Amino acid sequence: MRKLLLAALVAFSACAPKIVPAPVVTAPKFPEYMQPPVPPSLAAGVPAMFQSRGWAFLQSGDLRTAEREFSAALRTSPDFYPAETALGYVELARKDAKAALPHFDRALELMPQKNDVAALVGRGESLLALNREADALGAFSAAVAADPSLADLARRVEVLKFRNAEQGLARAREAARAGRLDEAAQAYAAAIAASPDSPFLYRELAGVDRQKGDLDAALEHLRKAAALDAGDARSLQQIGEILEGRGDFQGAEKAYIDALAIEPNSEIEKRVEDLRASAALARMPAEYRAIDQAPQVTRADLAALIGIRLAPLLQGGRRSSDAALITDVRNNWAATWIVAVARAGVMEPFANHAFQPRAVVRRVELAQAVARLLARIDAQSPGRGKAWQAARLKFSDLSSTHLAYPAASMAVAAGVLQTADNNAFQPSKVVTGAEAIDAIDKVGALAGTR
Repeated sequence: MRKLLLAALVAFSACAPKIVPAPVVTAPKFPEYMQPPVPPSLAAGVPAMFQSRGWAFLQSGDLRTAEREFSAALRTSPDFYPAETALGYVELARKDAKAALPHFDRALELMPQKNDVAALVGRGESLLALNREADALGAFSAAVAADPSLADLARRVEVLKFRNAEQGLARAREAARAGRLDEAAQAYAAAIAASPDSPFLYRELAGVDRQKGDLDAALEHLRKAAALDAGDARSLQQIGEILEGRGDFQGAEKAYIDALAIEPNSEIEKRVEDLRASAALARMPAEYRAIDQAPQVTRADLAALIGIRLAPLLQGGRRSSDAALITDVRNNWAATWIVAVARAGVMEPFANHAFQPRAVVRRVELAQAVARLLARIDAQSPGRGKAWQAARLKFSDLSSTHLAYPAASMAVAAGVLQTADNNAFQPSKVVTGAEAIDAIDKVGALAGTR
């Protein structure tokens, strides 16, 4: 058989230059190159002899002769894929990655299993030299999958994965900063595909989702981040913000409380307080929710504000027996709070037992209610109201002999109500919803209930 092969070699080379003996290589010029294995089914043919000679010339540094030998193998047998792989390495040795890549691609196309390690590694080296790191990573990963014993290559794959992830993350962040949101989302998705267990990637992608207005996707990614990192308070906070914006107060409160359980945060604590207030407000009658925008408040509105916001201040103390005799509030939306403020003596019914819930509140009436509330604060904390009660302020439009003067002076001295220009109290001015809320909240602050 050997004589036949030699005869074929001589016949093949009859028109070629004189055959040069293959060198004996003791110190390979390119030890990092993987010699393409020749499968048993191809090992007995003439191309295998050319292949063996060519590799010896390659490792001796004679690239021209090596190329001639590998090309001869392919002319003899066009499907002899080890020679294509070897030609790829010849081009790599010439530092021509662009010319090398097609050889490795053709070798992989020709081989039955598409998993020749030498071709995959060579392809990866070519792609890496062409700055196509993501594609190179794919080729190297396929090589490691085909031969798990390649420990050095496996380590190289991990380094490339990390570097590729860093570069992808940098591209994603830059695109997000520049407002290229679709590009940023794609870059984050690629980074997640490379590192699916990194919670911060999902959190940052959620930020892009929120900018795009895709809140469903943002919630999905934030929940994934929180699931991967039990200490991810930031994702929980963002979940709470999205749910709060959607009106899901219960879900938002749970997310905020879960975040607070991980780490204290005054901002989130304030959000929980506001959320609970919003949830409570949402349960209130529509008439109550409309007070803040009302151009004028009614006695029912004022009673509801006091009864809801200052409920602790109404407990105990003097109770009016006339409250049980109010005749005109049975079907009123604020009936419960009207009865409460009337029993506490803060707002009393008129002599005919009518509360007149639809009557408009003026400044003088608000001052009287405020003064009675301030008196209750003083009763609960003796001495607190001494300065308010002792004050004798002067108003340009309200004399000291007016029946409402003591209440007006006390309300202004306590800082609950303010005067207008020229120190005018404006006793007959209609009270707006915003003014009534401001006054009641100031009383609450003095009482420590808000």
